[in-house]
Formats: sequence, structure tokens, C-alpha cells
Amino acid sequence: MRGRSLTLSRVKLELARRSMSATSVPSMADFLTKKPYSPPSWASHLRPLPSHTFSLAHRDDFTGMELSGNKVRKLEFLMAEAVDQHADTVITIGGIQSNHCRATATASNYLNLNSHLILRTSKLLADEDPGLVGNLLVERLVGANVHLISKEEYSSIGSEALTNALKEKLEKEGKKPYVIPVGGSNSLGTWGYIEAAREIEEQLNSRPDDLKFDDIVVACGSGGTIAGISLGSWLGALKAKVHAFSVCDDPDYFYDFVQGLLDGLHAGVNSRDIVNIHNAKGKGYAMNTSEELEFVKKVASSTGVILDPVYSGKAAYGLINEITKDPKRWEGRKILFIHTGGLLGLYDKVDQMASLMGNWSRMDVSESVPRKDGVGKMLGTITINKWCVHTLFVCYRFSSSVQHCQLKSSNTASLPKQQNSDEQLICFQICLCCVNQTQDAIQVCAQIRCLLSQHSFPDLTN
Repeated sequence: MRGRSLTLSRVKLELARRSMSATSVPSMADFLTKKPYSPPSWASHLRPLPSHTFSLAHRDDFTGMELSGNKVRKLEFLMAEAVDQHADTVITIGGIQSNHCRATATASNYLNLNSHLILRTSKLLADEDPGLVGNLLVERLVGANVHLISKEEYSSIGSEALTNALKEKLEKEGKKPYVIPVGGSNSLGTWGYIEAAREIEEQLNSRPDDLKFDDIVVACGSGGTIAGISLGSWLGALKAKVHAFSVCDDPDYFYDFVQGLLDGLHAGVNSRDIVNIHNAKGKGYAMNTSEELEFVKKVASSTGVILDPVYSGKAAYGLINEITKDPKRWEGRKILFIHTGGLLGLYDKVDQMASLMGNWSRMDVSESVPRKDGVGKMLGTITINKWCVHTLFVCYRFSSSVQHCQLKSSNTASLPKQQNSDEQLICFQICLCCVNQTQDAIQVCAQIRCLLSQHSFPDLTN
């Protein structure tokens, strides 16, 4: 890592998280607004031109956890077409931790469309509940219909045939489905990053220092992002060399796939002339070496920039390796690295990264530090502490009113000793929630006392 850091210091590396100027970003007042689309002048010859776009507020500090990343740019065009076609359902497909599927499910929910996600997983897990880790939690929270398929079936049948089969099934049920391919990567979705190239131009033009980039670096997982940014850079004023780091298939596959997207836009350009694709898949898609995960950890701890392990993490790791192997080639060049989001994928790597997280310890408080009962953030004041103890006992005795809670706590020492430990755990967690704000605690506890005033219970306030 020391060698990589020294090499990096000789290169001007611009990490862009796609923060945009106020003039080039749709405001929150435009969120979910359908608008006619006007392409950049240098892309007006491409065909077919999109007629409309839906503003999904793809600025990183607007989109939040559920609708973030490069997929949102593609969805602005794809969801507009779905609505134009009067679809009531959206179908898409991807890996079990697909960022695209999560963003599609959320966007569909915003637009009152049902979503069906075909998610690829291992053969052993295809018949089990997929759980609630990472992107799956958001997808299932927003009500997406999840269909699991084994990797073997996915490989032998293909993504297009799988989505078409589900489309036919839903049509027989009276639905009007709209199919979005893997990663939203078709010719229409490509416009998302053609538009991104225009935004980068606008940002650079607004700067007083005449900054220009020599290279643009981005991860490549399905091909639409690199097709759009490469074509936009080629046709527009950027003229930066685009380097794509493939995280799944080999470079030759993506050269051919991107060529198909370009031909679908009648761009009249060869993919190999506008993008340089590097192999960064390592052990395979969504699989990481310990070195890659250690790199993600060190970047986060030293810069505050959090890379996802599936896309941007592998791309940045690949870039630093390239710089280390051939520093002369990169020396002095200004590099724009596009962070494409996908941070929820980190939650799927918890077990693998646990050994890297050693910076914790039990706080050692000297006996000389004064103690006083009932003081501290969790208890607020002695008064609130009494209320909470009282509330604990009430909730415990009349647990039927909270029987649907599934909350747990590791500290139950102050609870009455009874046989039903689940009731004790539930009540203690409720008290912790109550004391976050003093006024809320008083109000909640008073409500419980009122509701249960007809019952008799010990007075614990003294």
C-alpha cells in the first residue's frame, strides 16, 4: 500500500462523486417531473432520440440510500418510456445484490408501478428466503416481487429469455409489463451517461481555472455507463480518454456489447476507438480478494471516500495497480474517477471485512471519575429513569399490547425475573426508545399509564 500511495502522490487524481453545480442539477421541485428531453447539440444526430425524461434527482446528496448510483441516470430515460407505454409493472433482472434492481424497485414505487425482480443466486439458496441484507432489504421494504433463479439456470437460459418468460406470465394475468435489461444497459439507457458527459462539461466550464481532464475512469458491470460516457466524451468537448475497469466479463465481451449499444444509436463510431477496457474482475463478479477489501478499507480510513466492493472499489484498485505497474504512462495526467454508488453492497461483505476492523475497545473509566445515579444520556434525569422503570413493569405485565414487536436488547438486568423472557426484552427496548427525548418519554409513559389505569400494579416511582 505504501508503494501505491507514493505512486498516487505523483498523479493528480480527481475523485468525483458527481456533485453538480446548482445550474445543471434538477431541483427537488422537479423530482418525479416528466419533461421533454433536449439532447446536447453534439449528440443531436443520434437516433432514436429520447422524447422525455423523468427527473429522479440523481445528485448524490439528493438521492439517499434507496435511489443512488449510476443506474438512476439510465432509469430517468427508461422509466419515462415505461410510463409513455402505459405500463403498470416493471420487470428487471440482476445479481442477488443488484444495485440496479434496488434502484428500479424504488423508482417504480415512486411512479406507482409494480416491480418484479429476477435475482441470480447460488443453487443452494435459490429455494430459500433471500434475507434482508443490503439491497435486498430496500427492495423488499418497497414491496418488490422477488423471483430467485440459480446461477446455473441464469447461464443456460439467459437474462432476455428469463425476463420475457416472466413478461408473458404477467401479461396472461392482465398486467402491462415493461422490461428493463440487466443494469438498464440498452441504447435508451445509454443516454443517461451521454447526459452525464454534458454535466461534466458544464461543471468544468463553470470553473475559473480552465481545468481539463486527460482521462476518465469508471467501473464497468453491464456496459451502458461506459458506452454513454465514452460516446459523450468523444462527441462533446471533453475529449478525455475513457478507461473502463470490467468487474465481471472479459474486455472483448464488453467491446462487442458496447459496439451494439453504439450501433443502436447510429453513432458511427468504433467502441475500441473511444474506450480502453481493463480486466478488473479478479475472482469474479461480486467476489473479492482480501487485498481488494483491504484497499477499500484503507481508502475509507485515509480519505473518507467509501468505495463499494463490487464496482468502484475494484475499479479504483485496478487503477492504482495500473499506475503502479506503469507510472510513466500516468505521470502528470489529470484523472476523473467516477464513483458509481452501490454502497449497500458493503453489507454483503461484513463477514469478510470483520478482520479488518480492529479499532474498538471497552472504554476504561477510572474509579476516580465521580458517579451519580440517574445521570447520563440513556437515563436523562432521575425523573425519566423512574418513569422508565415504571413503564418497564407495565409493559411487562400487559405484554399483549406489544406482542407483535420483534425488538431485542442485550441488557435486561434491571427487569423483574419472570418466565417469559421475550416480554422482558421487548419492554426494555421500548424504554430505550422512550428516553431519547425527555418530552417524548414523559408523553409516552403518561399514555401507557392512562391506558392501563384500570389495572393495579406496584408503584415503583419511590
